[in-house]
Amino acid sequence: MKIALTGAAIAVLASAPACAQLVEARTQTYEPPSAEITELADEPPSVSAPAGSSTLTIDQILQLNGLGIGDDAIIAKIESDNAIFDLSTDQMIDLRQKGLSSAVVAAMLKTKQNLKPVLSLDSPDPAVDHAPGLYALMGSGPTAKMERMNFTVSSQAKTGGIFGYALTGGLASASVKVAIQNETAPIHTGPNPRFFFFFEDVSKAASTNTWASGANTFVNSPAEFTLIELMQKDGRREARVGSLNIAGAKTGVMDKDRIAFRSNEIRPGVFEVNPDRPLETGEYGFIFSLGAGGTNGAMTARIFDFSVEGGGKKK
Repeated sequence: MKIALTGAAIAVLASAPACAQLVEARTQTYEPPSAEITELADEPPSVSAPAGSSTLTIDQILQLNGLGIGDDAIIAKIESDNAIFDLSTDQMIDLRQKGLSSAVVAAMLKTKQNLKPVLSLDSPDPAVDHAPGLYALMGSGPTAKMERMNFTVSSQAKTGGIFGYALTGGLASASVKVAIQNETAPIHTGPNPRFFFFFEDVSKAASTNTWASGANTFVNSPAEFTLIELMQKDGRREARVGSLNIAGAKTGVMDKDRIAFRSNEIRPGVFEVNPDRPLETGEYGFIFSLGAGGTNGAMTARIFDFSVEGGGKKK
């Protein structure tokens, strides 16, 4: 039987071998890369590996030096890291013998400057670093501790004896008094209190806030303080800190109102202070920063106040 083929059919049959080749090419089985290439692809690039978060150690510095990285790079790493190296003399000798340069050793020593000292607020030992300020030693034996005293700023200034001052045309003196709030202080001691002054470098912010005494003036010795007794009044305490008369105004505590005390420097910037005599029951304070005359000076007064208990009554 003869079959008549159209032109379209003939064209389809003619292209059949090519189509078969195309299908065969597209259905070839995928072959994975060789094992050697696969292993290389599984290894992460060393450059992109995350840096370790551990603190830089002496051994790591020696390793970096052994690789010949150079002093500048090692020092830059030391300065950017948070490590603190407190090297002994023997350690410094050992590092030099192991090939570490003097510049790198010096950079390690400088890291100790970043170490912030832990300051105590209650240790009874004056050899322990304390925050700058005035402390009262409370108790004795194992329960002893220091209590930091905060200064009180005068709330008002008053004048006394103004009537006699006016009657005599200023020949009689009128007293200038500083007043602080409350009838008693928050710190309570016995009749023989012990105090410790901790002074530090005035360039540091902590000591600046504690001991500032006017513009560009700082207190650095107990000799700049005056120990006084405060007179209890209704809701306040007062102290005489000056006088007024025809000759002018005087600022400062009168000699008869001063209480003598002994000062002993235990170590640089640290002083122990003790009153010369047992104190009677009452209110007291170390006063400083009388920056001007008359009532203006009284208004700048700062008083580290304390109460004495068990000291006997005043006669």
